[in-house]
Amino acid sequence: MTTLSKVSSSLILGKWTQRLLEAILLGGQLVPHLLKGKIHLRNTIDQMVVAGPESLLITLVTALFVGMVFTIQVARELINFGAGSAVGGVLAVALIRELAPVLSGVVLAGRVGSAFAAEIGTMRVTEQIDALYMLRTDPVDYLVIPRVIACCLMLPILTIIFLLTGLAGGVLIGTYLYHLSSDTFLDSVRNFIQVWDINKAMFKALCFGALIAIIGCNWGLTTTGGAKGVGQSTTSSVVTALLLIFITNFFLSWVLFQGTENTFFQGV
Repeated sequence: MTTLSKVSSSLILGKWTQRLLEAILLGGQLVPHLLKGKIHLRNTIDQMVVAGPESLLITLVTALFVGMVFTIQVARELINFGAGSAVGGVLAVALIRELAPVLSGVVLAGRVGSAFAAEIGTMRVTEQIDALYMLRTDPVDYLVIPRVIACCLMLPILTIIFLLTGLAGGVLIGTYLYHLSSDTFLDSVRNFIQVWDINKAMFKALCFGALIAIIGCNWGLTTTGGAKGVGQSTTSSVVTALLLIFITNFFLSWVLFQGTENTFFQGV
């Protein structure tokens, strides 16, 4: 039994690695396809609606409670140290640098990335992808590029909305629970946040959006095994997207925020 488990684990890991390499190759194909300018506008708009407006409610609810919980955790400690005026700034820095882009990406991966894998995976097992080839339609142009564009455009917008909603939740808790002045709270936000912080958050969100779309589409395109395979691809795509978001976030944070002298985006 132990040997069978090891063999099964090796096969699963090997298949996952192969799919990841195929996702990297798919990402490399996007640039020449985009340079051709063959963008299906209607399909792109439909995917933008799915990735943006239809994901707005869950993003607002998540952001509101994240902002409130973070304020509860931080405000009392800062007030005890006599730094109550910095509560808003600390919340703003945490949101714009990490929480807003990462958690917005998590929401989009769970809601939209899984849908991409399920939809395209169903098309694969029902031979609709083969039908596209018969009609001389490239699946990358028709299926992948619209979804990548949609996620890359919508996730930065969702990140800004997440930031504003999280700050609103922080103001609510700070004002009514800890009796902090809303003016002091917002002044602290303005003092702590700089323009390049927003630029860096947008860059992070754009990278996460591309990852989510590419992983979801690739896992769908490589689906095998009928309905069971579609379910497995959907689950695996979400887990992989979340894992890559966290790993990529580490390296992006290391590059963008590693020191006080870092001016990577200050001139943007």
